[in-house]
Amino acid sequence: MKNQSITQLNLSGGLDYFSEGFRLIKQPGLRLFVIAPLIINTLLFFWMVTASYELFGGWMAALMEWLPSWLSFLEWLFWPLYAIAIIMILAYCFVAVANLIGSPFYGLLAEKVERQLTGETQQGEDDWKALLASIPRSIARELHKLMYYLPRALLLLVLGVIPGVNLVAGVLWFGFSSWMMTLQYVDYAADNNHKSFAQLKQFAAERRWPSLSFGMLVYAVAMIPLVNLIAVPAAVCGATAFWVNEKQRALS
Repeated sequence: MKNQSITQLNLSGGLDYFSEGFRLIKQPGLRLFVIAPLIINTLLFFWMVTASYELFGGWMAALMEWLPSWLSFLEWLFWPLYAIAIIMILAYCFVAVANLIGSPFYGLLAEKVERQLTGETQQGEDDWKALLASIPRSIARELHKLMYYLPRALLLLVLGVIPGVNLVAGVLWFGFSSWMMTLQYVDYAADNNHKSFAQLKQFAAERRWPSLSFGMLVYAVAMIPLVNLIAVPAAVCGATAFWVNEKQRALS
């Protein structure tokens, strides 16, 4: 099937970009950079499911013990709220670790997707050589994003265990996690174009609706077991389409 240029597409919202990502991962020239991290993510997923099963019970017991005795009659309400918060944290942890391990693959995947969408000629550079050369930079970039994420996540986590406040904290957590999903995946294309993380944040903030809607979809799918394995490379491709299309739209 002939590759379709981004200029022939009508993409505007998160669903459009995420759907485009699923279309792009089926392209023959991209399969290596989808299959390799998919295998890694599968092994990681089953390990994290086993570990999370053991952690979940302990965390829930600790949180319910922390609940003041005078609110014990609301235990039926706080149990699902705490459970949802833990599931959200574990889902993001899976994505964060998967991205840290697979970041060199995803950087090259984003580069190849961008060339397809812009019609640039593929260079004759050896893929494995480029992959190895990109490892230090890719890991450093992932750690930078992690340092941005952790203090904000810890603040929301503290708010999330405070009775009453956690009703609002759950919404804030979902919104922040969706924002992080957008930054996480658009960053591969931004990094390939030598844009700083601060420039990426400005780029996404100026396109608030497509940024948040894309991140919300990715985050929601990330919480679906097994589906989240294929969603990660699709998110990389969709985010790259977002980067290319929104840049061209700003120039037109």
